[in-house]
Amino acid sequence: MTIASVDRTIRLISTGKAEGSTCTPDLAVDPWYFDDKAPGYGPGSSMGDVIPTGSPRQGELPARYRTASNGELGDWIRAAKATLGERVVVLGHFYQREEVLQHADFVGDSFQLAVATQSRPDAEAIVFCGVHFMAETADLLSTPEQAVILPNLAAGCSMADMADIDSVTECWEQLEELYGTEPDASGRVPVIPVTYMNSSAALKGFCGEHGGIVCTSSNAETVLEWAFERGQRVLFFPDQHLGRNTAKAMGVPLEQMPMWNPRKPLGGNTEAELEDSRVILWHGFCSVHRRFTVDQIDAARAEHPGVRVIVHPECPMAVVDAADEYGSTDYIAKAIAAAPAGSTFAIGTEINLVQRLAAQYPQHTIFCLDPVVCPCSTMYRIHSGYLAWVLEALVGGDGVPAEVLNRITVADDVADHARVALERMLAAKPPAAGPVAPVASVSTGA
Repeated sequence: MTIASVDRTIRLISTGKAEGSTCTPDLAVDPWYFDDKAPGYGPGSSMGDVIPTGSPRQGELPARYRTASNGELGDWIRAAKATLGERVVVLGHFYQREEVLQHADFVGDSFQLAVATQSRPDAEAIVFCGVHFMAETADLLSTPEQAVILPNLAAGCSMADMADIDSVTECWEQLEELYGTEPDASGRVPVIPVTYMNSSAALKGFCGEHGGIVCTSSNAETVLEWAFERGQRVLFFPDQHLGRNTAKAMGVPLEQMPMWNPRKPLGGNTEAELEDSRVILWHGFCSVHRRFTVDQIDAARAEHPGVRVIVHPECPMAVVDAADEYGSTDYIAKAIAAAPAGSTFAIGTEINLVQRLAAQYPQHTIFCLDPVVCPCSTMYRIHSGYLAWVLEALVGGDGVPAEVLNRITVADDVADHARVALERMLAAKPPAAGPVAPVASVSTGA
């Protein structure tokens, strides 16, 4: 167990062995307890969000993995990976719990892991320790022969679910009726769709089919520049905050960024407001980053004079404006790595990354802006028990044939268009972007 373990922190708080508070006592319960319960995102930041009907659910994890200790699970994972060798590659998002991430071959944000997906074309299986939309993206970018595995099918994303293909299609039809489809004198079409990586493959396919593109928090500005070269305005979904913060930094006035509420005609806007728009923002958000507030920043500065406040661009605009800097998870990690010893950081992003960075850089003081421990509920559904389960299934043995569990596939009619949008995203590299860092370079605290 490492000192970066959020799971350990939660269990110590829940038993009164450590000070602090969590957003729900259910965080101390093993995630498989929720597999056969009523559908939901699980305990954590997204627990208040309503999950769509028909969302994937995880079947019962075999008792062998539910009753094993963390040490046993770690041994089984290492043994399975050693047996499989180059046949498998494990990808881990920054927000994963430490007990899982220590086994990843590549660690990064969604942009970096999309690149990493293509780095091992000879691997038979890609085990994606992240959430559902990330595994879909891996399936889109990997070879047809590779199997993409999501250790827990219940690891979804509440933000991604806030924009569905039917609602976006209806929005698009209303905008086409208002704007028409003919380009202006400079060849720019009336509107370009841009979807955040945190969206379903169906929405990525929609963008590919309609001349649009995918973005991540690492390259959002580069993508918007791409879109403005081709369109008079942008329809940006599903995260309003990333869209607003990025466009505002590019000089787009707030009055030219109307919000589209899919439950209202014209999204709740007038025709004049939409005609004057530059960026139409979808009514979606990240439950993790919505927890951060200006009051938390004020409290951090009062307690730690000279603190450097860095937040993620999925935070509300007021929080981004009050911070010293904002950037993707990779940006945050690099900023801390480059800082002089003795620096103090207050970070506004998911607690697993913040606690890991605090352990990785003991020469600094690093803490989460939100004093309440509340991890991303869906990322937290991935546990080392599920990782051991899917890896040992790939090995087989003792008369049991090897098996691919929890395979994620994207239908061909969606995949072709989605790949177009993703290829445009991968070509839109931000100025400071580089290849994904392997575990040897990005410490996981293991």
